[in-house]
Amino acid sequence: MASKFQNRLVGTVILVAIGVIVLPDVLDGKKTHYQEEIASIPLKPELDSDLESFEVLDPIDDSHSLPDSPVDLAEPIETADDQPLEVVVKQVPERNEYQESGWIIQLMALKNAENANNLVNDLQKRGYQAHTKPENGFTRVIIGPDVSKSKLERQIIELEKITGSKGQLLKFKPLNP
Repeated sequence: MASKFQNRLVGTVILVAIGVIVLPDVLDGKKTHYQEEIASIPLKPELDSDLESFEVLDPIDDSHSLPDSPVDLAEPIETADDQPLEVVVKQVPERNEYQESGWIIQLMALKNAENANNLVNDLQKRGYQAHTKPENGFTRVIIGPDVSKSKLERQIIELEKITGSKGQLLKFKPLNP
């Protein structure tokens, strides 16, 4: 025969089991399930109908606005007052006016272009206007150009202290540097 304690123990276990199994479903109410919304990338994008459209126009023939032959400067041109205009023709000098206005220092010519570029970078860090010029398998290191010959003459002395090479002062030719 079962004791009262055993009966109470079995009853308590049954009540707890019912409470654990049934009560959460009863008290929880309507369950909500969360699901991520997945947005798919369309294979072909939808085009707006408000796109800009450009019309390509045909080229305009503007040749009729130009004179057929150049103006003859030997003939006097008359104005509305019937007074001939005086035409002055200035001859353009063949020599460049700025050909002898600048000076450069040709510091040295190095066979190794990398060494020349390193020297130019060092001189530029020191404030000199240094450049390289490849020529006949050599790379020339050039300082300048500058319009002041005296300034470059002073720089020759400073550059000799820095590099140990005495540079040459040359005229700068802008058309053939």
